[in-house]
Amino acid sequence: MSIIKDFLLQLSLMVVPIFINFTFVLEKVKSHKNRNILMSILWGISILFCMSFPVSLGQNVRLDLRIVPLILGSLYGGFWSSIFLSALIIAYRLYSGFGIGFYNTVLVLLLSIPVILIFQKYFARSEKRKRVKIAVGLCLYYCFIGFIIFIILRGFSIDYTKVQIFQLIFGAIATWFFIVLYETIIEINQIRTELQNAEKLKVISELTSVFAHEIRNPMQVARGFLQLLNDPDLPKGKKEYIQISLEELDRANEIINDFLAFGKPVNNISERIDVGYQLHRVVKIIQGYSLNHNVQIKTEILEDGWIHANAQKLNQSLINIVKNAIESMPNGGMVWISSTSTDDGFIRISIKDQGIGMTKEQMDRLGYPFYSLKESGTGLGMMVSYQIIRSFKGKIQVKSEKDIGTEFIIFLPKINGSS
Repeated sequence: MSIIKDFLLQLSLMVVPIFINFTFVLEKVKSHKNRNILMSILWGISILFCMSFPVSLGQNVRLDLRIVPLILGSLYGGFWSSIFLSALIIAYRLYSGFGIGFYNTVLVLLLSIPVILIFQKYFARSEKRKRVKIAVGLCLYYCFIGFIIFIILRGFSIDYTKVQIFQLIFGAIATWFFIVLYETIIEINQIRTELQNAEKLKVISELTSVFAHEIRNPMQVARGFLQLLNDPDLPKGKKEYIQISLEELDRANEIINDFLAFGKPVNNISERIDVGYQLHRVVKIIQGYSLNHNVQIKTEILEDGWIHANAQKLNQSLINIVKNAIESMPNGGMVWISSTSTDDGFIRISIKDQGIGMTKEQMDRLGYPFYSLKESGTGLGMMVSYQIIRSFKGKIQVKSEKDIGTEFIIFLPKINGSS
């Protein structure tokens, strides 16, 4: 009974950081960097408690589940979180005194942390099912390395082998449970956020057409009179003022057009289209614009990649994204456009640039109205692009590093070319 109580205590010590993260940290702390720091501290406290209250399996035989918060903190927190948690474990064992246990801990961490960090990048871009497999596999690897090193340092023992097998099984189950729990809560939070945003955007779309019509009429009148006033005999200064006014009215009209494009339901008339053909068309359309900005476009496009979509709307979405990629490189550069077929039934389109890049906070706000990294931008073009891709039952992923570049990855459901 005492063993069950000790294990339940270990499990509860790992639930607390997850609860605090999704209840307080995620809601109150907007900075991704600060969230990582706070979560590293919480996982560190969890590790200290796990090591302080181990499960007693007999005389001088104890085990704990520090591996679970170590793996969760490292996989979700990244490099510095992994280093911090490892240093914390070593410092705690050092405080407990030198011995074979201390050397065992250090050696296991030296052989495990590099492997965890290698898989961390793959973990970050994987889907839920693969994440669970990676985490459980790393837990099994950690326990196995610990067992091998213990045999080398102390020799083989049947009793200790039983303990290690017990730890391996229970550690793997606990890792599986907490990764699934963590990922499920993330999904629930994403769904909640999407529902909140959908309500906001629904209000915008309902008001768009009404306001756009009422605003556009007086703008057209003002533009007409400005053109009438633009007499050839006017002084140069006044002609410049009139020209600036006309340009600003045109820019305002473009914003209204973006609003109307968002407010209108996306044309649901879809057909079988070849993604490769459409990408080649987009490259031809945007080629002149890219050359004017000293940007080269390289392509690696899958032929015979078929989807159900509206060709015009798809091109509109792709042109918006490619245009943003070009404009993110004020000094010129390269844009890579590629498409491939994935094993899980999608066409994967990648648009990658060498531009200014974005922070995690900036990426999280992409696709929202009035958010743009361009001085004169409104964010409506990207918002419409997101809406179009979602209407085709697709999804967009964004990877970016500040001052290195950005990659937009679009997944669209694949169909058979002959169907």
